Amino acid sequence: MKNFVSLVKFSHTLFAMPFALTGFVLALTITGDIFSVWLLLLVLLAMVTARNAAMGFNRFLDRDVDAKNPRTSKREIPAGVISAKGALVFVAINSLLFLLAAFFINDLAFILAFPTLAVLLGYSYMKRISALSHYVLGVALAIAPTGAFIAVSGSFHLAPVLLSVLVLFWVSGFDIIYSLEDEKFDKANKLHSVPCLFGIKNALRISWAGHIMVLPFLVLFYISVNNSDNLLGWIYIAGSLLFSAFLVWQHLIVSSKDLSRVNAAFFTSNGIASVVFATFTIADLLL
Repeated sequence: MKNFVSLVKFSHTLFAMPFALTGFVLALTITGDIFSVWLLLLVLLAMVTARNAAMGFNRFLDRDVDAKNPRTSKREIPAGVISAKGALVFVAINSLLFLLAAFFINDLAFILAFPTLAVLLGYSYMKRISALSHYVLGVALAIAPTGAFIAVSGSFHLAPVLLSVLVLFWVSGFDIIYSLEDEKFDKANKLHSVPCLFGIKNALRISWAGHIMVLPFLVLFYISVNNSDNLLGWIYIAGSLLFSAFLVWQHLIVSSKDLSRVNAAFFTSNGIASVVFATFTIADLLL
């Protein structure tokens, strides 16, 4: 089990899970529905198994490429810790558990679970096709807040959709930063990324532009939630400012001449940023 937890980088659930919980609490607040522990557990199960399936399939599909890359050659499959067949079984089990969780949530969640799974698994092919792979990953994680909202309400609402767009720009921006270290390797192996297509300096500019796009959606989300009732106030604003500060910080510590702090920008900055944003937003919704 420990090896499979490492395979899917379980600690990286810090990126999407806080936004899913935000969508969940937002739905309870807007609809006035009674909190259900069972429903929360189903949402958490859906989140974890969906991500496990996506990451497991990505590691399976990239096993040959990972074996060639010094940065990834020690990952579980190329290192022989987990077999390719074992990884596929893991993906299949988690995919079925995800669909099962969605089935017990509600009809709309179950219907949308199939295209969601297609996006999550399909992302793994994108680096072989297009530099838009960063944005497909953004879409994959952006599903979380809207999906959690639908789990509670059984319907769509503008506010979680705006939050999902915010997540899309945030994730694609930091994934571009994360891919900077592999620019030469990706070119040599005919893989696609923004750094490969535009160079490291321009890739940082594109990442920065995407993160700037997060700012208006922080405002639009605030307006949308407060459209019918003043559910968000100064606590949300403080959390948004801190979230924005972490976005700025990661661009300050990474430059085209110094990529030594890419991991700090990728995981530390964004992991803390997502938790901070969710904590402040949820607190404001509940208080």
